[in-house]
Formats: sequence, C-alpha cells, structure tokens
Amino acid sequence: MRVSRLSVCLGLLAFLAAGAGAMAQDAAAPDKAKDKKKSEHKITQSVSYMPVDPIYTTIVDDDRPVGMLMVEIGLDVPDAALREIADRSMPVLRDAYLRNLMAFAATSVRSTAQPDVDAIAARLQSITDHALGKKGAKVLLTQVALRVTN
Repeated sequence: MRVSRLSVCLGLLAFLAAGAGAMAQDAAAPDKAKDKKKSEHKITQSVSYMPVDPIYTTIVDDDRPVGMLMVEIGLDVPDAALREIADRSMPVLRDAYLRNLMAFAATSVRSTAQPDVDAIAARLQSITDHALGKKGAKVLLTQVALRVTN
C-alpha cells in the first residue's frame, strides 16, 4: 500500500516538474500571439462607426403581448474625443434607448402596421445628443423589424 502511494506521489511530482519546465520554456520564448495582431470582425472599415447591440421591446395590444419590435442601430462619431465619450457612455445610451423605445412601442407601434422609422430615428438621435452632451454623433438605423406572435 505504501509503495503505491509513494509511486503516485513521485509520478505527480514528475508531472508537475515537466509542466513547470514547459511553462518556463514558453515564458522564455517570444510570444508569437502577442506579435500577431488579433483578428477582429469588423462590420465596416470606418474608424468612426460604433455598432450598438440590437434593442428588443414588446408590442402590447389589448393588454397582452402580441409581438416584438427589434431596432438595430450604429453610431457614426467622426470626432475621436466624442467617440471615446460615446464608448464610455454606451451602457447609459443603451439604457436610454431601451426605455424610450419601450414607451414608443407601447404607445405608437401596432402589430398591424409598420412602425414609423423616421420617428424612431429622430427619437434615438435626440437621446444620443442629450446623453453625450453635444451634437456630433449620428444615429444610423441598420434594421427595424416586427415579429408578430398572433
């Protein structure tokens, strides 16, 4: 019994020593992953474009949910300083977008008609200007879609 425990302990020590040696060799060699630029999926080559995750709100009719409104947007912010502010403010912007679109969906969107995309764009542009404190970021509507569950 003691021999098997001893052999297991020795085997574990040998395994750990081999792993530590391999880690030391990896640390000593230049890291090729750091040298390579990470591949990044970009929607556009424009530096000023900032994608925003899609926003989903519920469409209510007769006090029951009848579908979903999906709005997908991006921001075009040519000014680098304002782009940094917009990047930092993205959680605040998304929250403001969602709250405003929820009110819009509850009052203006019906499952039988297309939503007014001009009104949506104007609302989102107003929110963006207010949240960033100045104009300069342009809201670009990517997609507006309804999914009716009737």
